[in-house]
Amino acid sequence: MGMGRVEFIFLCLVGLVMVHVSYAQDSQQDYLNAHNAARGQVGVGGMTWDNNVAGFAQNYVNGLARGSCNMVHSGGPYLASSSGDMSGTDAVNMWVDERQFYNEGTNSCNGGECLHYTQVVWRNSVRLGCAKARCNNGGTIISCNYDPPGNWIGERPY
Repeated sequence: MGMGRVEFIFLCLVGLVMVHVSYAQDSQQDYLNAHNAARGQVGVGGMTWDNNVAGFAQNYVNGLARGSCNMVHSGGPYLASSSGDMSGTDAVNMWVDERQFYNEGTNSCNGGECLHYTQVVWRNSVRLGCAKARCNNGGTIISCNYDPPGNWIGERPY
């Protein structure tokens, strides 16, 4: 984690092509429950849903779905991911599974990616907004956005 402030979007690229956007959405509560369960495991308070943050997420995934449906950096201080046909809960759980690579003692990732996980449990990120767009090949783009964003170099998530 040595790049100054990490304003990043981790991208799990999936080769998604021509797009027909349909808005199969998971509920706000599904995203919140998955986040808050992971946060509770490390003693971090729950998040609340923020429609402005969710609007950013929806605009982002809609734009990707209208284009190539490939993930590209949004330019915002948020976290995003894409997948095949996946629910929002599945996507969050995939990020939380990165916990196995987070070394609390050194506050670093060991042997794999863990920065999706550290954003999910980032203590100071208290507002959440997530969105999903589906491409015509059945692939899904999911973005969860956090306010304030986390993953500051030298700071611990919890």
